[in-house]
Amino acid sequence: MNNEMEKAGVFGLGPPNDAFAQYFIGQSYLNPVATEGIGIFNVTFEPGCRNNWHIHHAAKGGGQILLCMSGRGWYQEWGKEARELHPGDAVVIPPEVKHWHGAAKDSWFAHLALEVPGENTSNEWCEAVDDEAYAKLK
Repeated sequence: MNNEMEKAGVFGLGPPNDAFAQYFIGQSYLNPVATEGIGIFNVTFEPGCRNNWHIHHAAKGGGQILLCMSGRGWYQEWGKEARELHPGDAVVIPPEVKHWHGAAKDSWFAHLALEVPGENTSNEWCEAVDDEAYAKLK
């Protein structure tokens, strides 16, 4: 297996995710897989990279689905314990749930992010994940 596939999975690394860099700690990469119908994006995180807490708002429908492709990562909902993620894991994130996701500190991590269609959808970016809390994750 080549180095890029180990990092990003079969959909590839893509360019640096500069448009959303302000909402990430560390470097992420964004490779659109499909943009018509349902948005599907391969998001790759370097070791230690994670996005800020955020909420997918929707009046009806909406939310997000993560399909883990490679490496090891984390997903956490506000007020709950973090969940370790591995290739083949799926995470269904309902609308209005504050959460974050990203790589483990010692592993690249890639997931497909699927935007669930809905009415009046938007994304609210919140505070960064606390460095001390993240450092405690194994």
